[in-house]
This record gives sequence, structure tokens and C-alpha cells, in this order.
Amino acid sequence: MSKSRIEAFTDAVIAIIMTLLVLELHEPSSADWSAFLVMKHKFIVYLISFVSLAIYWNNHHHLFHLVKKVDGWVLWANNFLILMMTLFPYATAWVGNYPFDWPPQALYGSIILGTEFAYYLLVRALVRANGIDSQIGQMFRHYPKLYLSIGLTIVALILGKLIAPIAVLIVNALILLMWFIPEKSIEKTL
Repeated sequence: MSKSRIEAFTDAVIAIIMTLLVLELHEPSSADWSAFLVMKHKFIVYLISFVSLAIYWNNHHHLFHLVKKVDGWVLWANNFLILMMTLFPYATAWVGNYPFDWPPQALYGSIILGTEFAYYLLVRALVRANGIDSQIGQMFRHYPKLYLSIGLTIVALILGKLIAPIAVLIVNALILLMWFIPEKSIEKTL
């Protein structure tokens, strides 16, 4: 299978997921700002989830620019990544309704952790398929930003359980700042 089929499929699924995210936002109960402010936490969680998905899409796009070959492991790793991302609308809606409660925050943080792990597996599968000496193999031999992200998400879950559930969302929003700009080293390579 060519890499373009995986890219097209992933692009389509992420577009659908982003559409589902916005469908969970319902209009305010009246036409004044106070009605909007009542639901501001839902809008904030929506923005965090949307930016998360956009970052995954950007990085997925950059990642596949380095790829020459894909195999069955890459397909399954990519499908696992898509599976984790499809859970974002559900968790976003739950956290939007109950931003200060542990179960929704625990689910949201676990989905983010699962998505990060799936991205890690996809990178490993791509390196395996293309070889350690390939562009992608050289680029991702050591990937501290991804390890840091996974570690911080685990810390967010611990802080959310021990201190305040909202810590999960806050820490993960801060992690997004680290990922906002796609890998400059990939752009230089291309």
C-alpha cells in the first residue's frame, strides 16, 4: 500500500473527528454574553481538543513526508492512533460538562496518554519499515519531546488524582505549547 492511502484515510478521519467535536457544542440559551459565559468551560475544552487534533494532524503530515515504505505494522499503528483520536469527542463532551470532576478528567487524560503512546508506536513502526539509517530513522532515533510529553501526561493524571482533577486539562494544555510548532528538523530535511 502506498503511504498516500494512509495519509488520505487519516486526513478524512481526523476531519470527521473535528466535526464531531463541534457538534457537541450547543448554542447558548439566550442571545447575550452571560449565556455564553455560562458555557465557557465547554468552549475551552473544545479548543484544547481541537488544537490537540490539529497538532496530531500536522505532525502526522510531517512524519509521512519522511517515509518511503509502509507495512502492516505501520497500518495497525496508524489505526491505533486513529482509534485513540476518535475518543476525543466523547471525552471532550464529558469534561466540558464536568470539568472539576475526576472521572471525566481521568478519561480525558488517559485518552491523551493513549494517543501519545499510539503516536510513539507509529513512529517506531515507520522507523522499522524504513530502516534505522533512513531519514525517519535518523530523525527519530532519540525523540525526547515525545518522551517528555508522555511523562508530563502521566504527571497530569497523578496531579489530577491527588490535587485537583482540572490539573489534567491544565497540564495537557501546556503540553500543547511544546507541540504547537511542527518539527523544524523535518522541515529542514525536506
